[in-house]
Amino acid sequence: MRAAVIHEPGKVSVETVPDPTPGPRDVVVGVAACGICGTDLHIADGEFAPSLPIIPGHEFAGEVVEIGSDVTEVRVGDKVAVDPSLFCGECHFCKLGRGNLCDNWAAIGVSKAGGAAEFALAPVKNLSVLPEGVRLEDAALIEPLSCVVRGFDVLSARVGQHILIYGAGTMGLLNLQMAVRTGAASVSVVDTNAGRLATATKLGATAVATSAAELDRPLGWEIVIDCTGVVAAIEDGFSRTRKGGTFLQFGVSNEDAVAKFSPFRIYNQEITIVGSMAVLHSYPRAAELFAAGFVDADTIITDRLPLEQYPAALDAFRGGKGLKTQVLPRG
Repeated sequence: MRAAVIHEPGKVSVETVPDPTPGPRDVVVGVAACGICGTDLHIADGEFAPSLPIIPGHEFAGEVVEIGSDVTEVRVGDKVAVDPSLFCGECHFCKLGRGNLCDNWAAIGVSKAGGAAEFALAPVKNLSVLPEGVRLEDAALIEPLSCVVRGFDVLSARVGQHILIYGAGTMGLLNLQMAVRTGAASVSVVDTNAGRLATATKLGATAVATSAAELDRPLGWEIVIDCTGVVAAIEDGFSRTRKGGTFLQFGVSNEDAVAKFSPFRIYNQEITIVGSMAVLHSYPRAAELFAAGFVDADTIITDRLPLEQYPAALDAFRGGKGLKTQVLPRG
């Protein structure tokens, strides 16, 4: 099969590799579409430390083409989306139901061969079967949506709150749609890329700006969500969090990034700081939401390229072109 391969930091190619073979409880998925996100850039740039070489791609959906000998839950031909999470189930955190904090955390497309290929291997327990009418290429968005569902689980957001989101890329816009659909009184979006703000408005933002200083909310926001991972945005967002409010670190920063906060303000104004890591008990719910039309996929997916252009797709994403970029491994 053809697959994109990250051999070492800065070295990405598309080449022929062996087809995957399913174990007894595994399934081989013919990949319809694979999304590219910031995690893929971190891996390609050597900022994460998976075992290289690796086939990237943790956002993907497709059709079951082969099943293991003990698989009865799905059949060849089923349309599925794949939760990339691979928890060990045995460590302290897994036993507490916190698999996303697993001491032996792994993921398809991060530490195991992923969906930037014609075929991908996945445990059957990681599959969500999709109903008729769901376009498989769009369904690759279920993985990022499942991260947003996890973020809102952490927030325990209440109806009628004012929310500020930093970043109008895919994750910011998915958080925006979640906030709008779950009863926010207002949702403001900040992004230094002014071209993305029109999309945020289209998807329901109450107000948009290239700087939060342009927005009129002198008391601040009950919830501030950073979807950028950029230290300057994180620090500014914390400063905009209302007394008694919550700041969610959703965006992925470099491991060595350091942001400055006022411990006195956290104490004195009872500011809550929370983080949201990937997916936890949220993928099947995201699949249900997606099938119900929760996400405006046509607006968010702006670029679809053949698999052979994976390196170019990675560069386009790095350069901030469009919103969600996908490769289509099977044409």
